[in-house]
Amino acid sequence: MNTLLRHKGWTWGFRTTILLYFVVLIVLPILGVYYNSFSLGFGNFAESVGDPIAWKSVLLTLKLAVIATVINVLLGTMIAWVLIRYPFPGKALLNSLVDLPFALPTAVGGLMILLLLGPGSLIGGMAEALGFEIVFHQPAIVIAMVFVTFPFVIRAVQPLLEELDPSEEEAAYTMGATRSRVFWQVILPSMAPGMISGGMLAFSRALAEFGAVVLVAGNIPGRTLVSSVFIFGEVESDNPVGAAAVSIILLTLSFLILWLINMLQMRGRRA
Repeated sequence: MNTLLRHKGWTWGFRTTILLYFVVLIVLPILGVYYNSFSLGFGNFAESVGDPIAWKSVLLTLKLAVIATVINVLLGTMIAWVLIRYPFPGKALLNSLVDLPFALPTAVGGLMILLLLGPGSLIGGMAEALGFEIVFHQPAIVIAMVFVTFPFVIRAVQPLLEELDPSEEEAAYTMGATRSRVFWQVILPSMAPGMISGGMLAFSRALAEFGAVVLVAGNIPGRTLVSSVFIFGEVESDNPVGAAAVSIILLTLSFLILWLINMLQMRGRRA
């Protein structure tokens, strides 16, 4: 079997299949978006990108994605720390539940948030009594973004904590370092690459979230209309050029983020 797989014909066939798979499922759709954006000329593209509603949706998406990413970095790092450092009953179950947002359809996640925090729910009713509205406002969008991007930071930080040599901490304690100094100078630098890469992936994913957001956002232009819902609305309004123009902004941001993650990983390997 190994001899057969090493044959030049089989090797060429595998490589060709993988390249075709990559081109058809990834490269061609991306090129199609860029082509449609400029199909009516650069002037039409600039007009679509310069639409105030489009820009407000992009800026709102960026702002809320940053907030969701900061929350995820803080909470995700703490959860990863607890899962690695402390034994407790139900630890295995909690560790498996971390990946639930990956397996769950995002629309179901949005429905869960709607039922939990909506006007007819206990929490939603208490918030309204206090004069604070969650669903169909920006807090609900942040919660939806946090939910769908929840695993990224945890799964990026966990292996770094597992690989951290306990002897480094013990040596620092032996030299008289306090717990806080050990954390900031020994543990945190080891976790930082995972926090940064996981945060970037969470940010990139939050930019594109649609299924969970569309159910809880309210979709008010300039207030709760995010880019993914704006793109959907443009397609429904038979304006694919306008949808593709905003999509290019999100695609470019995602490419930059992935490039930065790749650069960080390469530097980490060299170090």
